[in-house]
Amino acid sequence: MTVPLDRHYSVELQVSAERVSQLRRIVAAHLRHWSLDLHVRPVCRALDELLTNVHRHVGDGNACVLELRWTGRHVTVSVADNSARMPRLLPAGGGLSRVMALSDSWGTCRTTDGKVVWFTRYAEAPKAAGLLPYDPLPGVRTARAVPVAVLV
Repeated sequence: MTVPLDRHYSVELQVSAERVSQLRRIVAAHLRHWSLDLHVRPVCRALDELLTNVHRHVGDGNACVLELRWTGRHVTVSVADNSARMPRLLPAGGGLSRVMALSDSWGTCRTTDGKVVWFTRYAEAPKAAGLLPYDPLPGVRTARAVPVAVLV
């Protein structure tokens, strides 16, 4: 199975509670289309945290950009918003702690317009299992041809 080296999806949006669930479904559809079914749940849960944090701390009506990228080895999800307020990792759990638990790496970065919060997961292309003939199991008899004389 040949996998293109770079798959990408990007959308600019106004964050609201309704858009979070809609974007979760869109990202899940992309991951399934890329045959990354095993990563749908953890990626979407971590994405929920990033988008919910934008909704909670930046507010409704502010634009953000969601990017989803798969290189054939890693899935990266990033959310950029226009707030200069950097997120914090809280010891109580939830928020970025959940993102950290669901990903292989994560981080934040200041930009000229605000910040970007991102996470990655190792997601190698699935290997196609070829159909190979197997020897019969011990004790299993092979099919015999029906004698012609019996067919009268």
